[in-house]
Amino acid sequence: MSRRISIDPITRLEGHGKIEIFLDDQGEVANAYLQVPELRGFEQFCRGRAAEEMPVITNRICGVCPEAHHMASAKALDQLFGVDPPVAAKKLRELFYMAFFVTDHTTHFYALGGPDFVVGPDAPPAERNILGVVRKVGLDVGKQVIECRARNHRVIKTLGGREIHPVAGQPGGWSKPLAEAERQQIEEIARQNIEFALFSLNLFDTIVLAHPAYREMIEGDTYVHRTYYMGTVDGNNRLNFYDGRIRVIDPEGGAFLDYHPSDYASHIAEHVEPWTYMKFPYLREKGWKGFVDGIDSGVYCATPLSRLNVSDSLATPRAQEQFERFFATFGKKKIGGRYEPVHHRMATHWARLIELLYAAERMLELATDPEITCPEVRNLPTGITGEGIGSVEAPRGTLTHHYCTDDRGILTKVNLIVGTTNNHAAMCMSVRKAAEQLIHGDQVGPGLLNRIEMAFRLYDPCMSCATHSLPGTMPLIVNIRNSKAELMRSIRREE
Repeated sequence: MSRRISIDPITRLEGHGKIEIFLDDQGEVANAYLQVPELRGFEQFCRGRAAEEMPVITNRICGVCPEAHHMASAKALDQLFGVDPPVAAKKLRELFYMAFFVTDHTTHFYALGGPDFVVGPDAPPAERNILGVVRKVGLDVGKQVIECRARNHRVIKTLGGREIHPVAGQPGGWSKPLAEAERQQIEEIARQNIEFALFSLNLFDTIVLAHPAYREMIEGDTYVHRTYYMGTVDGNNRLNFYDGRIRVIDPEGGAFLDYHPSDYASHIAEHVEPWTYMKFPYLREKGWKGFVDGIDSGVYCATPLSRLNVSDSLATPRAQEQFERFFATFGKKKIGGRYEPVHHRMATHWARLIELLYAAERMLELATDPEITCPEVRNLPTGITGEGIGSVEAPRGTLTHHYCTDDRGILTKVNLIVGTTNNHAAMCMSVRKAAEQLIHGDQVGPGLLNRIEMAFRLYDPCMSCATHSLPGTMPLIVNIRNSKAELMRSIRREE
């Protein structure tokens, strides 16, 4: 008789979810689902509100990445009110955003994803956490992690007005300029961030890349998928978190799409399944072909690994060195000015640390920019266009906010495509493949199940951000089966 294995709840992520694995009579995986049972509904309850409230409403979607929603929302309002922020405001926004990226990537490596490597995937669950990491690598490392987050949250508070749920982003710019004394403090923090990022990359070398079993986990086939990749690049096709064009490459590394964020709806469509509240974005031109990879599938990925794959280079020197080393390790060659893509999804952890270094270096560049203390930080709106689309790269992937209003600026439509939603199909595929590769028979222990969890954890998912649709499309279904597990009756309630 077939068996069902539930991992409920899944752990070390923001939000809630579970994995359901179904085995056949031979103990092989017949199917596996990553299911998200929670619902937030932000897209619906924002309708009818004044558009200018959105930067402080949407940053409540998530306590992990409020800065990303705050920034995408402010950029959407720039377009909605037809106003371009001053140069200093754009640089302040990006400086604020780099401090956020440092804190967020630090959190994932040391508290969420890193314990699987530092402590070990087979360690007792009670030890696979930040405390286990500190015990393994020493109290000094724990202090560095805490200090890194603390000093960058001071920057976020200085620039954004609050450590959590910032308030400084406004249509047309930023709420206050940066004082010279504050700039000097931020410059020193940026220098400390660079050292911390280099330390973290060295730790990854020592603990992960130098460990044969972990390196096999990264370079082996269990966590490989050949999909399309998405990320934001600047005018020189270099990685940019704050602004640029959206680039999509195919699984072979060829250029597929290059478009302005405002045109996202022409290229991205969303599929719905009845067993989850999360949608499945896909490439409109390719169409939805199901949970399959390959060049004919519409599935794409938007992660730190994706951003490295779509970029020709990185704009800061030390991060560029790590970028070159990353692709060389996987034996990739340049084709048309860009490296062949890396499809080993577990390498996303490494890519995340390279991005941590890039954010720290970019933060220093901005903190030492002569224009950063310019007092002109806002252009006041004088009209309204009725529609605005804002996009940034959130740590988990490309984030899009799309607002439509009436002529009074009252919201009539809100659509959000967040980083985790972009990766939903890829996460489901990774979970299923890991289960298929790892489960054979009845010998299923905690360490093996944790390796299946690692398949979604590498994406650093934020389930709260991703579940917006209201009313949901996941009905209540009661299946009545007989003693032989044969389905006798199914009762479905849509409400």
